[in-house]
Formats: sequence, structure tokens, C-alpha cells
Amino acid sequence: MTDGGNAAGAARQNGHAPPPPSGMAPQWPYASQPPAGAYAAPQAHPQHVPAPPTAQFQPQPPTAATVKNAADSPWWASNAASDPWRDPAASAAVVQTAPPAGPPTDPMTAPAPAAAPPPGDRRGALGLVFTVALITALLAGGLGAAIGVLATRGGGGTTTSGGPPVERPVGSVAQVVSTIAPSVVTIMIEGQEGEGNGSGLIISEDGYIITNNHVANPADLHDVELTVVFSDGSSAPAEFKGSSVESDIAVVKVDKSGLPPVTIADSEQLAVGDPVLAVGAPLNLPGTVTMGIISALDRPVVAGESNDSSVTAAIQTDAPINPGNSGGPLFDASGRVIGVNASIATFQNSDGQGGNMGIGFSIPINLAKRLADEIIADGKPSRTVIGIETSETPSPDGVTVKKVVSPGPAASAGIQDGDVITTFNGKHLTDPVELVALVRKYPANTIVEIGFLRDGAEREVSVTLAADEE
Repeated sequence: MTDGGNAAGAARQNGHAPPPPSGMAPQWPYASQPPAGAYAAPQAHPQHVPAPPTAQFQPQPPTAATVKNAADSPWWASNAASDPWRDPAASAAVVQTAPPAGPPTDPMTAPAPAAAPPPGDRRGALGLVFTVALITALLAGGLGAAIGVLATRGGGGTTTSGGPPVERPVGSVAQVVSTIAPSVVTIMIEGQEGEGNGSGLIISEDGYIITNNHVANPADLHDVELTVVFSDGSSAPAEFKGSSVESDIAVVKVDKSGLPPVTIADSEQLAVGDPVLAVGAPLNLPGTVTMGIISALDRPVVAGESNDSSVTAAIQTDAPINPGNSGGPLFDASGRVIGVNASIATFQNSDGQGGNMGIGFSIPINLAKRLADEIIADGKPSRTVIGIETSETPSPDGVTVKKVVSPGPAASAGIQDGDVITTFNGKHLTDPVELVALVRKYPANTIVEIGFLRDGAEREVSVTLAADEE
């Protein structure tokens, strides 16, 4: 049986996305797989440390209207101590004093800017290669070491003051983070070819942990040893239990009990604009918390190369996500997990490296938890299919059906070769990758509404999705 987005041809059957048409505007609805040689491949010894992302906005003093509605925000605390997120009188920027006079700084602290592309080098409407790069753990080891060098080169000492600890209001970001932090882990990876780190989230008291397949089962490493490091600094060896390559979800287990599992939300109840927190170990910096919002839902994302490509109807967020965040959780404002961070869209520099630019992708937790439960119970995950092969060419008219697999869900619903699928549960489709991602999002036996054109006439049928028997 063939996946709903596995179009005719080996490339579609392997889950690849066709590249966007040349000249496509920047708002192309999915980030496609890059051309050969352009993929941000893992590097055990990166030569370039990307500069930190610039601030996405500067907080402004609230107007009378915002003050009136401030209490409605889940992260507003009008009685908080001086805090630029809540106190209108606080500075909107952190000011650093000039360093003391001394010898010139090491060139590492001031990396040269990336060279601009040649005037004639234009790739698509953006002028640069726009890719979805897996946040591979191998990047984090070398980069984390470089950051450690920079952090130890500051001058002067520190001054501490006594006093009682500040109590954070219930529902504040700090209070939420203190609650969820023990459920987030760092996963250290060691293989013959290198080492690195990713992140993970505890889903059971007896040691089951969700992460990404490209973290726990990296294609470019062999004889991998996994170690889980907990928020208190303790560690334990981990066993790889299984994964879904196509959805980039893996399960590992440690031999420990009494662990604090995360609280799971319903990712079908999300809305664009909801505040989110990403927690993990980017650049091998455990316990790092970043904040943002949900930028889009059901964003079709293709990440990976050749047979290792994954296709996901992802949660898009502007919460900064970087190498090492892979496999870590994306939380809602109440501290419930809504997704598993997996990939970013980035511009590559001349070294093949890229960093956060405010476009990150997270696998919806409903999908991740379902696959994890299947791996724990059966040793392998299922794959949901609709039973058709499609054309590979995007079209504003919809997705053309090249072949209906019989018996199968689509055939049972009356869909025929040559039909043009226009909607999936009311969502307009323009690309086969969108259909692949949406079909895989749901479990078998889910009934979905499919709109299509046949001989110019609009039709709609109910299709009961099925599990692939292969």
C-alpha cells in the first residue's frame, strides 16, 4: 500500500519533496529539500561559530489599553520585581560596560562576517539557498566547546548580595520553567566518527524518553553509545528502543525509576499566536529556555536526505531553536508539551553552517506520543496511508492522483485515477508534500474529508485512513 503523498516514482515513494518551482515567491508554503551539496550536513568539527540571533523585537512600555488587559496574559505579573518583560520602567536592553584595557581580543571572539554571494549567484526568489536543516547533535559538541572558551575570557570578578530568594508569581515564565525543567534531559552521543548532544523529554516514571531519530539513531555514526544527563547533573546509559525515520521520532530508555514525566497537551487544540517555550541543550548548554509564539500550524516540512527524509505537518515557531535542541520539548504557557523540536529553516554560509533565524519546526506531540507508544508496545511504529500515488508537480489547482492502490482507503471511497485532490479536512492543497504530511499526522481508522475535482465537477468523500501493511 502506498502513502498518500508517495507519488509515482522512487523519489515520491521514499518520501521526498519535489523542489519548489523556479521563481517561486518567498511565501512558498513549505521549506523544501535543498539541492545536492547544499544540505547543512553534520560536521564533527565546525569551523565557524554562528553569531547569536538578533533580538526579534524590543519590548515597549504598555499603553493604557495593554495595562488594562495585562492580567489576561498567562505570563503577566504586574507585581513582579524589576523585570523588562513585566515592568514598564525596566530597561528594554541589557547594557554591558566596556571591557578593561588590555591586549587585543582573540579573533575567535569577533568572527568575520560571511562573504556576500556573487552578484550573479541567484537561487530562487530569495537569492540564497533556503533549506530545512536537521538540528544534528554533532554540531553541538564543537560549538559548545568554543562557547566555553569565550565564556572564560571575561575580565573582572562578580559581586553577590544577600537577601531572601525572590518568589515568582504562579503562572509566570520563571515559575513554569522551574516546574518543567526536571522533565527535560540532555542526550550525549558517542560514535566512532564523532560525538555530540541532543535533547529529550521524559514520558514515563520508569525511564522512557522521546527524542529525534536523527539524535538517537544518527545515520552518519556507527556503534553509538547514548548517555542521558538529567537536570540535576546525574546521568545514566540509555538504550535505543526504536524509531520512526519518516517522522523523525525515537524512543530511548534508561534503567531508572521515579522520574518526573512531562504533562502532555492536545496539539490539535493549538492556535497561531499561542505563546511557547523551547527547552533543551542547544550548543551543549543544558537547561536553555527560549520563548516565542506559534507562527503557523500544519507546515509541511521535509528534512533529511535520500531515504532518511522525514515529512511532517509541523508546528512552526519563532522561539529560537539551535543545534542541540533536537528532540527537546516545545511547551505551551501552562508547561504542557505540545511538540518535539526537530528542525530549522536557515540560510547556509560558505562553511555549510546555519543558525537560528526565527523559523523552527516542531513535531506535534499527538503524533510523537502515538509513535512512541507504538514503539514501546510493539517495537516499531505504524505508518498511516491513504492508498494513492500522486504527481510530483505542485499546482494551484490541487494534487493530481496518478494511481489509486486497490484495495485501499481511497479506492474504497471512490477516488479514481486522474482526480485532483483539492482539500483535506477543509485545508486547500497545492502540493503533494502537504498531502503526505497531513495523512501521516493522523492514526489509522481516522475519517477525513477529501475534496476533489473530476471532469471539472467538485466532489467530496469521507475516507477512512489505514495503517500501511508493509
